[in-house]
Amino acid sequence: MARCVCFLSAALLFPGIAAASDQQSNPPAGSVTIVQPGAPGQSSRILTPATAIAAPRAPAEADVSFMQGMIMHHSQAVEMTDLLRTRSRNKKLQSLGKRISISQTDEIKYMQQWLQDRGKPTSMGHGHMDHSAGMKGMHDMKGMGDMEMGSMPLMPGMLTPQQMKALAKASGATFDHLFLTGMIQHHTGALVMVEDLFDTPGAGQDNVLFDFATDIDNTPRAEIQIMQGMLKEKQ
Repeated sequence: MARCVCFLSAALLFPGIAAASDQQSNPPAGSVTIVQPGAPGQSSRILTPATAIAAPRAPAEADVSFMQGMIMHHSQAVEMTDLLRTRSRNKKLQSLGKRISISQTDEIKYMQQWLQDRGKPTSMGHGHMDHSAGMKGMHDMKGMGDMEMGSMPLMPGMLTPQQMKALAKASGATFDHLFLTGMIQHHTGALVMVEDLFDTPGAGQDNVLFDFATDIDNTPRAEIQIMQGMLKEKQ
């Protein structure tokens, strides 16, 4: 006995899927519609914010200031490592500098994207850090005083213009020493920035930022130990 093989469209077998398609093609203006297809024969349903993924919380002002400040902080570290190519003959130090340059350049791009995704500028305006309660290390890092880089306050640990000029003029063993002591100072400042962020009420609650800041805290600590070991070798 011959068998009759019939092919029914997905829309007939699964009306819920067809309904979901219609709903997805005409979302309300200014909103994002999330449709959960129903089981075969059942209607799909629109997920409300309570049943869908929760909207990301707006970043605290201290979060934004941290990212903006760390971009400037990292930028100087990259500038310092660029000098290694022509000012140092220490292969071990050049290798470390290359690693620092690559990681911090990647982190700069990451921080810029984080800010852009949240509609925030990637650089801070003059005096912006003053609005971040608790970010005390931005201003009172020992030795920093009221030094400014152009119109912007230096972040904790950043080298002053005078230190950068001395580094750029040095070469050989003198450069190596200034670079190591300067980068240790620089990395220590990054740790202060992370500590101040987490000490600020309401800051650091963004999961992505929390993980990122934790990584920033861990990496410099390891590199500081390496650089301290290099300095001891030269004594």
